[in-house]
Amino acid sequence: MSDTLYTGIATSTGDGRAGGRAATSDGLLDVTLAIPKEMGGPGGATNPEQLFAAGWASCFHSAVKLIAAQRKLDVGDSAVVAEVSVHPTAEGGFALSAALHVELGGLDQAVADDLVQAAHAVCPYSNATRGNVPVTVDATVA
Repeated sequence: MSDTLYTGIATSTGDGRAGGRAATSDGLLDVTLAIPKEMGGPGGATNPEQLFAAGWASCFHSAVKLIAAQRKLDVGDSAVVAEVSVHPTAEGGFALSAALHVELGGLDQAVADDLVQAAHAVCPYSNATRGNVPVTVDATVA
């Protein structure tokens, strides 16, 4: 692997996703975790899937902006919604799936579709999950 540009460091303590905490080494993120009500937990706090979705949405949005800038496209009015879902496996474990919905204004649908596919090819989260997590990517033009 090439030179490292950055390493994010986070530590989970306590009971992990069941009431534990997750904090970054710089102290900028420090959250209590809870199992969502939909999974039989109490809810009321963030969970790892939400954190993963927030990171992926932000990273993917940056990838969209990067490709758009390279192609001289204006995507100032844009957003990325990431949905990260948990599924039980036949072996008794759990797996993830994801959907990335990109909202763009002022572009032709074909251009928007091509843009999001190109972003999917460069986004580090997309590259890390490719072949491991089922992902759908779509673009909506306003």
